[in-house]
Amino acid sequence: MNVIAVDDPDDERLSDFRAVSDPDLALRHGFFIAEGRLVVRRLLAESPFSTRAVLATSSAMKTLDDVLPHKPDVPVYLVSQDLMERVAGFNIHRGCLASGDRPRKADWRAVIADARRVVVLERVGDADNVGAIFRSAAAFDADAILLGPASADPLYRKAIRTSMGAALTLRFADADPWPGTLSTLAAAGWSVAALTPAADAMPLRTFASAERSQRVALVVGHEGTGLTSEALAACNHRVRIPIRPSVDSLNVATASAVALYELS
Repeated sequence: MNVIAVDDPDDERLSDFRAVSDPDLALRHGFFIAEGRLVVRRLLAESPFSTRAVLATSSAMKTLDDVLPHKPDVPVYLVSQDLMERVAGFNIHRGCLASGDRPRKADWRAVIADARRVVVLERVGDADNVGAIFRSAAAFDADAILLGPASADPLYRKAIRTSMGAALTLRFADADPWPGTLSTLAAAGWSVAALTPAADAMPLRTFASAERSQRVALVVGHEGTGLTSEALAACNHRVRIPIRPSVDSLNVATASAVALYELS
């Protein structure tokens, strides 16, 4: 392992980790931050993305002893908990951060070439919701996620953390052009299902039973206003999760998990 003890918070080698609280800075410089022992482990052991560096306390580094030797070119900066918090600017409870290189933007057609289940997001702007959708997609065997306009960055630190590292392992791409991507999927034989609380939409279980053997793209929308009329028009199915009339809708991440479970 390439372990380097550091005791100076101003050491230039730690510059990636000063971007922890500034997502725009990391984005501009082409990297992302992974936070927590499990998430960093997934970056090192399972992700196709390159790891730039690891910042860890001694106790956190011990939990990665089985994966770090397989990454001898990755510098591991060993620091105290106090120094880590001074560099990052807040309390890193699990004593472990890593930086990784952002991948080049992928073409969505290549990303879903062999897929059977994909999730498509339109204007899902909350990073925690995006991360939770990635986590559910990984849990219920979705193959990829396509990101429509105004959706949160899945490689933002909070999204990666909420996804429990699924954003580092599950394929994703921008759905561009929008909503033309949905029309293209429908024309190619996909069952493109808009998830909506509309009373006249098909019940989820009915749709899942009929379409289980088909290629399905599950389309979910904005946390407050749902899918735009343009996105709804480009889908060839509208699907709802039956709930009590006294509740207007489900959180988008919760609804995605329920739908993915039924489809699986």
